[in-house]
Amino acid sequence: MTSFAHVDYPTQHPGIVRAERVAESVKQLASRLDGTRAVASLLLAAIVSAVLVVANQVIDTWTEGHLLAAWILMWTVAFAALALLATPAKRTAARLRTGLKAWRAARHQAAQDEKLWNVALTDARVMADISRAMSADAARDVRSYY
Repeated sequence: MTSFAHVDYPTQHPGIVRAERVAESVKQLASRLDGTRAVASLLLAAIVSAVLVVANQVIDTWTEGHLLAAWILMWTVAFAALALLATPAKRTAARLRTGLKAWRAARHQAAQDEKLWNVALTDARVMADISRAMSADAARDVRSYY
């Protein structure tokens, strides 16, 4: 007589399942982050760091035993910089992002125009279409003057 052993092995490795969950969590976290906010935070941190370095250099010149007062003054400068520079840093980051997006769009448009022109140089039909479109634009521009 024959007997069969039925062993149920899991179809997925538990470590792989955990790794997939971690990857999904990272994707969700990244999708929730606002690029402008992150850039503004980094810009603000850089500016405040620079202000703190300058404050530290100034305080080092006159501390001679007034270490506690120097630390209080330096942290006052740090928190004042955080409070005063948060909005301008966020605005600057938003402008940089908008400018970068416009620059990319202009480069993409220039590349597309270059491709079309290269095709037009080898295909008379495309050149005729471009010529017709330019003629129609010129006629429309002339009509607007009269």
